[in-house]
Amino acid sequence: MNTLLPEHAVDLNDWSQLKPAFDELTAAPLSVATCEAWLADWTRVAYLVYEAFARANVATTINTEDADAKKRLFHFLENILPPVQAADQALKEKLLASGLEPDGFDVPLRNLRAEAEIFRLENLPLITEEGKLGNQFDEIKGAQTVAWDGVDLPLPQLNPHLQNADRATRERAWRLVQARHLKDRGALNGLWTQFLALRVQMARNAGFSDYRAYRWKLLKRFDYTPSDSQAFQNAIEQVVVPAVTRLNTRHKALLGLDTLRPWDANQHLFIDSKGRPNITPYSNVAELESRAATVFAKVDPDLGAHFETMRREGLLDLPSRKGKAPGGYCTAFPIVKRPFIFMNAVGLHGDVDTLLHEGGHAFHVFEAAELASHHLQDVPMEFAEVASMAMELLASPYLAQDQGGFYSPADAARARFEHLDGMLRFWPYMAVVDAFQHWVYTHAEEAADPAACDAMWSELYRRFHPDVDVNGIEPEIANGWQQKLHIFQAPFYYIEYGLAQLGAAQIWRNAKQDQTGAVAAYRRALSLGGSAPLPALFAAAGAKFAFDANTLGDLVGLMETEMNTLRAAGG
Repeated sequence: MNTLLPEHAVDLNDWSQLKPAFDELTAAPLSVATCEAWLADWTRVAYLVYEAFARANVATTINTEDADAKKRLFHFLENILPPVQAADQALKEKLLASGLEPDGFDVPLRNLRAEAEIFRLENLPLITEEGKLGNQFDEIKGAQTVAWDGVDLPLPQLNPHLQNADRATRERAWRLVQARHLKDRGALNGLWTQFLALRVQMARNAGFSDYRAYRWKLLKRFDYTPSDSQAFQNAIEQVVVPAVTRLNTRHKALLGLDTLRPWDANQHLFIDSKGRPNITPYSNVAELESRAATVFAKVDPDLGAHFETMRREGLLDLPSRKGKAPGGYCTAFPIVKRPFIFMNAVGLHGDVDTLLHEGGHAFHVFEAAELASHHLQDVPMEFAEVASMAMELLASPYLAQDQGGFYSPADAARARFEHLDGMLRFWPYMAVVDAFQHWVYTHAEEAADPAACDAMWSELYRRFHPDVDVNGIEPEIANGWQQKLHIFQAPFYYIEYGLAQLGAAQIWRNAKQDQTGAVAAYRRALSLGGSAPLPALFAAAGAKFAFDANTLGDLVGLMETEMNTLRAAGG
């Protein structure tokens, strides 16, 4: 099939030019002798389409006000992806009907069978509409700004003030941010009801009783169940919530407070118990890049070279600015075998963590790039996040300036303490997000009422943050679900972070004994892509895929011990 889709000779935004490639694949003979070449041609076509879509999506996130970029993305969503998905389904059915089982293809075949089982043509326009709603969410969030001392700032640029040593400043920033979120409540309520209705209909179309069951199979969660997720939530409540309460007790005493308010204890932003100013990791984004490059090279020279390639080829968009979508991500451009990192840097240590995190995702793209089929690169998200979260910890020994990093030895200890503190505080918040979504999609009629969502979010927040005082700010707390983009744009994609953090903590435990060996295992696991089941990927990295309180408790104990050591070093 050497005539198949020369990428520079076709317009990837024109289905009539793409269609012949899919037709040729559909008509081609498929046998033991031809299977390898046929899969390679399918991969090439899939990569061309994926990269075109990824680049269209990136263009809308780097500038949510770019009308032309939005038009291009919507054209792709409406006119390219639906026929591509239908044609791709025919290829899946062709391979499955052939009875062929290529070597090393057990996991992809399992995935393909699940995808073929739940595919419905009538869901394609719903998926298109869902993507467009996601773009609207980005537009709403990207336009959110507040006036701070006479300057109009995007909300991420309030983060340094949310971490200010002065409590009144933190409270002022927190209330401004929350008030701005509440202004968009009506618009987001409208989006939410549309998202929920679409998802309920997709599940019904595919023959499922509820969206959770449909989404579970769509996410190819073969290695754990909703009951396992709930067991993990319970383990967090049993093991992590008491650990965070211990942190908060000390935090209150050092701050001289009787109670903690949300602006005193934040799962996303570290607030120093000793009232010290924020540590400053860099003065500009160029310095953030260069110091990160040094750190990555210390972790592993090959990984450092990967990051230098990204810098050289303009594959980083790091600073926060008005009109930029919220959050951070790494996407892949598979034809050129390159990743792209997007984030909103504002001058905090959290930016360093974010770049290390997204760097881990980027290294996954590089390390798995030579796998023969795109099906082998379908990495389960629970392990994709191990790649990112483990990198944050594997890089931690090199944060000090004498290692080429960002900080004095004392501030490096602070940064490492801050990271472990954030890990502990994240698990309860993750449990809130995950438990909320389990409720939403098994109680869809109730969840169609935003007020019911408010009530459930508030109940879960109190359950997993029992010592944070929310009296008088109940509406702001109840609105927290509207601030989590995953709930709107990527349903059920959040427990991945919690499970991956458990895996990353085990890799960190290994690295404390043998850093070189832990990094080598990490890289070997990344190179497997999606060719092995989830427990096997964890095992390859030196970790156990688990949900239980004992595994979690052992790691929490190690983290608390390490934090005590870091306190003595200046943390």
